[in-house]
Amino acid sequence: MTGIILTQYDGMIIGPIAKILGYLMEGIFSLLDLVGIPNVGLSIILFTVVIYLLMMPLTIKQQKFSKLSAKMNPELQAIQAKYKNKKDNDSMMAMNAETQAVYAKYGVSPSGSCVQLLIQMPILFALYRVIYSMPAYVTKIGETFRVLSEKIIALDKGEFLQSSELTSVVSAVRMYGSNIEKNLSNGIIDILNKLSTSDMNVISDHYNLSQLTYEGDLILSNEGTRGLIDTYNNFLGINIGNSPSYMVSEAWNSPDGIKWLLIIAALIIPVLSAVTQWINTKLMPQADTSNQNDQQNSMAQSMKMMNTMMPLMSAFFCFTLPAGMGLYWIAGSVVRSIQQVVINKHIDKMDIDELIKKNEDKRIKKLEKAGIDPKSLNKNATISTKNVNPYRNTSSMSSKAKVSMTQEEKDEAMKKSTEYYSRNAKPGSIAAKANMVKQYNEKNNK
Repeated sequence: MTGIILTQYDGMIIGPIAKILGYLMEGIFSLLDLVGIPNVGLSIILFTVVIYLLMMPLTIKQQKFSKLSAKMNPELQAIQAKYKNKKDNDSMMAMNAETQAVYAKYGVSPSGSCVQLLIQMPILFALYRVIYSMPAYVTKIGETFRVLSEKIIALDKGEFLQSSELTSVVSAVRMYGSNIEKNLSNGIIDILNKLSTSDMNVISDHYNLSQLTYEGDLILSNEGTRGLIDTYNNFLGINIGNSPSYMVSEAWNSPDGIKWLLIIAALIIPVLSAVTQWINTKLMPQADTSNQNDQQNSMAQSMKMMNTMMPLMSAFFCFTLPAGMGLYWIAGSVVRSIQQVVINKHIDKMDIDELIKKNEDKRIKKLEKAGIDPKSLNKNATISTKNVNPYRNTSSMSSKAKVSMTQEEKDEAMKKSTEYYSRNAKPGSIAAKANMVKQYNEKNNK
């Protein structure tokens, strides 16, 4: 099963994460229920805040990497320029050694913040799954819908739902139709959870659901009494189970006195989503493009374009999806913006030079432990490119002698040099390779 179902999403990676996050959402909703506020919208906000606070250490690492990258990029670009026209194996090895030395100096990995992103992405996808299918993860909401589902099954096993021409019912059946065949009760709950208010009223009238109760409370609103489902979904007067596009269409048919007020209320969520997303992108650290090459400038322009498009895309999705998803995006953007302000202040206070010194000390200790002399390695890593050119102008006789070596002589020289390079280091290890570069440079500097 790969769809979002009431029995919870069971993907290999995201499924277990969603289940853990579901326990958190269950706890938040239950706590609000204990204090008399069983509200899905408030649960989503608190849930989002907790998740982003838990991920804050990863966010700090990402921002620290960005700060260090801005400082070390000129050094990396200098190395690339130094070996720009050198494609032989020795030059490539020397360039790689110098590049690795710079990364070690700043204490970062060439993979950058990719690791942090790889950790965060499954969490964010799982968070989306939990919010999008609340009855699957919050017991009280699921059991409330189950009372309706059992009544529908008793009457016609959901045949009216599957043959309905109502807009949101058709959409939900198309999305969850296969789930009805696998588990009738869960499939019907999935459908009911995605219905608009007007279509839910039609279904209620057809199946006579208006008098059903859960734990003594009416499930659906009836004769001025707000039902449990509307209580769960009501947030500041907005039913977060409805999409803003639906709310606008309903408001358009309302009396002129309140029409525009309802339309403005419906557009608040997509507009806020776009604005908060835009603020969030503006607070992100901006790369210095003054010393970047054409490829890096192109990537920077692409990133700038993406940052421009993201708020617009956010507004579009929030307009068409249930308002609860828009509420999640707004809450996430606000939390990230606040985090970014705090992190920016924290990073601005950091002594980058002191951090580099600490990283350099760690690197030296690591090299010494591996049996490598850091001083000689640093010296050899900064030699000019002419020293790695096998055809340097020493004497034409020696150059020709090197070129005219037989294959047997080359093999014998390689065998002896490999034995020398691997001395005091495990064969094939980084230490052995470093010794090879060191010995090669020593020979060429004679």
